[in-house]
Amino acid sequence: KYKMLRQRPIDNFIVDFYCSEFWLVIEIDWEVHNNDWALEYDIERTKILESYDLKIIRFTNDEILYNFDNVCKTLNNL
Repeated sequence: KYKMLRQRPIDNFIVDFYCSEFWLVIEIDWEVHNNDWALEYDIERTKILESYDLKIIRFTNDEILYNFDNVCKTLNNL
């Protein structure tokens, strides 16, 4: 019922999903995010995005694929 924009540019980043009604960014983390460099980059990126008063929520690819009901419950509880 809310509009979600895919691959939305914000600052120098492209976020996976953005919902303007809630100032919400949803990021889907693939296995490539599971290394020290990517984790540091994600932390810095999150700080920058939060400086725009955006709420950032992250899910793993496995959560999306295998536990989507829980993903939906998490989003409904925001």
